[in-house]
Amino acid sequence: MAEDLIRYDILAQDALRGVVRKVLSEVSRTGPPGDHHFFVKFATTAPGVRISSRLLKDYPEEITIVLQHQYWDLTVTEHAFEVGLSFNGVPERLLVPFSALRGFFDPSVQFGLQFEQVARADVAPAEAGEPVDEKPPLAIAEPAAAEAGDDDEAAAAGAAEVVSLDAFRKK
Repeated sequence: MAEDLIRYDILAQDALRGVVRKVLSEVSRTGPPGDHHFFVKFATTAPGVRISSRLLKDYPEEITIVLQHQYWDLTVTEHAFEVGLSFNGVPERLLVPFSALRGFFDPSVQFGLQFEQVARADVAPAEAGEPVDEKPPLAIAEPAAAEAGDDDEAAAAGAAEVVSLDAFRKK
């Protein structure tokens, strides 16, 4: 098989992260429409992520946050989103680059995306706080149970069926 010099996997990854960016941008302006709400999973140690040391201690690898009723000051830029949330009654401000996303799920319409993080030799590590252009391969998932505490809706969503883009490539 010929080498993919165009890197369709990276282009698809960027496009789907753009879906999340567009949805969150709209929600930051108008609030979530109807019953829409979101489970957003991200790597807590990814370059550019800003969370408190307390949260990092509790969630050393990844965390799933819920954007539904109790969040504030959602702002979205080209490379990241920032949001205020309360964890055990303590307000926190999170900065999450889109490159740190591991999953995005809207249980109101059973829509989900799953992003896999992989190391790439051709991407240099970024300095802390610098936007990262890390683009791992893509996997799209059916609705998955989120890791958002005791949320019954997340538990009822069921297991994910991950489909890798490699499954569609000719061999």
